[in-house]
Amino acid sequence: MRKLLDYLPFHFLLCIIFGIIIQFYGKIWNSNFTYLNAFILPILTVLYFLKKTNLRKLFSIITLLFFMLIGIFATFISNPKNYSNFYYKHISNSSSATLVITKKLKPTKYYHKFIVQVAQIDSQKTIGSVLLNLKKDSTFFPLKIDDRVFITSEFKNITPSLNPYQFNYKNYLAKQHIHHQVFISKNDYKFLDRRKTSINGVAEKFRDKIQSSLKKQHFKPDEFSVINALLLGQRQNISKTLSESYIKAGAIHILAISGLHIGVIFLIFSYLFKPLEALKHGFFIKTILIVLLLWGFAFIAGLSASVVRAVTMFTFVAIGESFKKKKIVEHSLVSSMLFLLLLRPLYLFDVGFQLSYLAVFGIIWIQPILFKLWKPKLWLFNKLWNLFSVSIAAQIGVLPISLFYFHQFPSLFILSNLIIIPCLASILIGGILIIILSLLNILPFLFTKAYAFVISTMNNTVSWIADQENFLFQDISMSFNEMIFWYLIIIFSYQFVIHKKMKQFIYVLITVMILQVNFIYETYRKQAKQEIIVFHKNRENILATKNGNHLQILNVADTLKNSTKRLIKNYQRSEGIKKNSTRNTTNLFKFKSETILIIDSLGIYNVSINSPIVLLQNSPKINLIRLINTLKPKQIIADGSNYKSYINRWKITCKNKKTPFHYTGENGAYIID
Repeated sequence: MRKLLDYLPFHFLLCIIFGIIIQFYGKIWNSNFTYLNAFILPILTVLYFLKKTNLRKLFSIITLLFFMLIGIFATFISNPKNYSNFYYKHISNSSSATLVITKKLKPTKYYHKFIVQVAQIDSQKTIGSVLLNLKKDSTFFPLKIDDRVFITSEFKNITPSLNPYQFNYKNYLAKQHIHHQVFISKNDYKFLDRRKTSINGVAEKFRDKIQSSLKKQHFKPDEFSVINALLLGQRQNISKTLSESYIKAGAIHILAISGLHIGVIFLIFSYLFKPLEALKHGFFIKTILIVLLLWGFAFIAGLSASVVRAVTMFTFVAIGESFKKKKIVEHSLVSSMLFLLLLRPLYLFDVGFQLSYLAVFGIIWIQPILFKLWKPKLWLFNKLWNLFSVSIAAQIGVLPISLFYFHQFPSLFILSNLIIIPCLASILIGGILIIILSLLNILPFLFTKAYAFVISTMNNTVSWIADQENFLFQDISMSFNEMIFWYLIIIFSYQFVIHKKMKQFIYVLITVMILQVNFIYETYRKQAKQEIIVFHKNRENILATKNGNHLQILNVADTLKNSTKRLIKNYQRSEGIKKNSTRNTTNLFKFKSETILIIDSLGIYNVSINSPIVLLQNSPKINLIRLINTLKPKQIIADGSNYKSYINRWKITCKNKKTPFHYTGENGAYIID
C-alpha cells in the first residue's frame, strides 16, 4: 500500500473522486458558476497566503485542485440535464416523442422494461434516457435494441421509495441519469425505420443467434438460464428460486459476468499465449491478442456496464504486465479506475463497480499475508490453501460494503467458492466451445450432455448449500458510518501487520474506539426514538408504533398479511429492533400529545374530538368538508388502501379548505414523532 501512496495517479484518482462526490451532491458547477466560485475563492485565498512557502508544495496543491475540478467538470458534462437539448426541456402536454431502444432490463410480472434514448420531442432533436415499460402481451414479441418507436404517452416521474429504509429505485436510476418513465401497451406506439445500427444492436443480433443455436440442444430451463448468464451476460431468465439460492450460498457473483470471469479468462489466455514471449516483440503481440479476445468476449456478453468495466480493468492489467514492473497490478487497477471515472463519473456510485475493485484490492493486499500463515508441503493442499486464502481476502475486501448494501453474510461462501471457482475455468472454456460448435452445427451430443451435467451439478450444489440456513446470517444492520470505520480498521490493521509499528496499532485502537462510540450513540438514539409510522402498501393499511426496541403493529384486522413482512423487516433491521408484536387497535387513541383518529370503510367517527390527526383507510364514504368543518383536523392522512378516485377528490377538498393532506402513495410513509 505504501508503494500505491507514492503512485501519483492514485492522488489524482482521490481528487477526481472527491470532485465527483461534491458535484453530484452539491451541484457546485452550474450554468452561472455561483457555487463553484464560492467553493474556489476560499481555496485560492489560502494559496495566496502560502505563496511564500515551498514552490513544490504549492504546485502540488494546485495540481490536486486541478484534478478535483476535472472530477467536477466530468460529472457536469456527463449529465444530460445540463444541456439545452435535454428532452424534458421541450415537453408539453401534447408532445410526441421518438424513442430508440438502447438496453433491455429484466421484465416484471406485467411489463417488459427497457432503457430508451429520447431522440426527438416533436421536431426537436434531444438527448437523455428514460425507462420504458411495455405491457406484456402473449401475442406480441418485445422490442429489440436499436428499434425506433413513436409515442404520445406521458412522461412520468420515477416513484421514490415510499417507506423508511426501502430500496430507492428513483435514486438508483438517477445515478444513471434516468429521471422519468413511460408506460405503454402495444397499441400506444408505432415502429419507425431504423436510422442506424449500434454496436450494442449488432451484439444483440449475434447473441440471439447463439441463443437460438443453444436452444436446439434441449438444455433444461435452469441449465439454459445459467449458461446464458455465464457466457452471454443475460440474467433475465434466471428463476427467482435459483437466484435466491446463489445469493444465500454467497455465490451470486458467479452468475454476473464481472472481474472474476474476466480474470479467469485473462489467466487462461495468458497461459495459452505464453510461448509467444520467446518471439521478438512477443510481449507486445501477446498483449494485443489478449486485449482483442477480452473485448470480443465483452461483445458477445452484450457490452453491459459490468462487463465493460471488468474488461477495461484487465486491459490495463494486460498492458501493465507487458512492462514487467513490480506493483504493476495495483498501478493498472488505479489507472483503469481513473480512466473509467473520467468517462463515466457516476460509475463511482455503482455497487458492482465498488465491489469489483474492493475485491481485487483485497486479494492483492490481504491474500499474500494470509498465504504466508501456512505453507503446506503437499501440492494439493498448497493449491487448496491458495484458493482458500484468495476467497477469504476477497471477502474481507467486500464484507463491510456487502453488509451495508445486502445485510446478510453467507458463512458457507468459502465452501461454495472452493467448489465452484476451481471449476469456473473449465465451465467457461467448455461454454465457449459449446457456443462455437453449436454455431457450426457440429456439437457432439455427449459433449452437450456432459456440460449440462456440470451446470446441473453446480446448481444442485449451490441449492444444497443455500438450504443450510443455520449458516446464513441475515438482517445485519450496517450504517454508512460503521462501514467507513470498518474499512479504516482493515487498512490500519494491514499497515500494522506489514510495518509492525506502534503508530499503526494506535490508529487501529483509535478507530475501534470511534466505532464503539458511534455504536453506543446510534443504539441510544434508536432506543430513545418514539414514533408512529403510517406505511404505504397498495390495498393494505399498516400502522405501527415504535417505542425504543419494541415495534407494535396496530391493525384493525384480525391478522397481519404476509405481503407486509418484508416492509416491516426493513424497518426493524435498520432501527435495531429484533422482535415485533401485533395487536388490534381502536379507531381513536393517544400518542404523546396527539389524538389519532382512524376512519375506516364504515365512515364512523366521534364528532366531539378537536384537532386530531385523521387517518383515512379502506375508502370511507364520508363528507370530508363536513369532517373538516366539525373536527378541524391538523393533518389528514390517506394510506394505500384507498381508491385513487377518492384520493383525488380528498386532495382537492383539502386544498380548498387549506387543510394539510398527505397521501402515502405520493408522499411516502407518514411519521408522527
